[in-house]
Amino acid sequence: MTANEAAHEGAHPGTHEGATVLVVEDEESIADVLSIALRYHRFRVMTARTVREALALTERAGPDAALLDVMLPDGDGRALGRELRARRPDLALVFVTARDAPAEIVGALGLGDDYITKPFNIDEVVARVRAVLRRTLPHARTSSRGGTPTAADVLPQRPPLRYGDLELDETTYSVHRAGRTVELTPTEYALLRFLVRNGGRIVPKDQLLRHVWQYEHTPAESTVVETYISYLRRKLEPLGPPVITTRRGVGYGLA
Repeated sequence: MTANEAAHEGAHPGTHEGATVLVVEDEESIADVLSIALRYHRFRVMTARTVREALALTERAGPDAALLDVMLPDGDGRALGRELRARRPDLALVFVTARDAPAEIVGALGLGDDYITKPFNIDEVVARVRAVLRRTLPHARTSSRGGTPTAADVLPQRPPLRYGDLELDETTYSVHRAGRTVELTPTEYALLRFLVRNGGRIVPKDQLLRHVWQYEHTPAESTVVETYISYLRRKLEPLGPPVITTRRGVGYGLA
């Protein structure tokens, strides 16, 4: 079974449930997708948009791993990585960036444990985080965590998103239709949430690719949107009338 298939079937593989990951990313849509996927796979997640926020969070509640964007509003992610490692030598570092020149990759790997380029496959990101944690963090430390909640456990309460008989809980990442639970993968959830946030508007395919899959330039041959729309329809339509509409040659929306 591939990583995509495992995620699509709702599997939670791995032995590092409960490990805390610090996501440092100033683009809200990317931080959102990363947070959804990591929490879905039972990681605790802290998010920061700047170097200052990341350092403050690390002092308050030390993470086990950090996903760092290289280009941040108030500094360089690589310099932040050096500072975090100085404070926490056992911290796993994974850099996430659009820069893919060999020199950039070699330089980042000299500072951290892994390097992921945008656009990325979200299941690959989760797999790489698990892989670096296997190398840097003893299983005993993450197999069971209890005690006092940390900053990573305290999530802001958000009102549910509603559209028709759909309800999305943005704190627990759960979905209900007509009062019944719908089990979605992180990518399916992110896609449905973006459609719900846009109400009855038809969302162009390239916009969905940019916000859900982080594609800056739409691959002409890409069928990933169509594939995931079919996944959503398969899960939502048994619970009610068709809710996702297609505007051929344009995009998708909610009925």
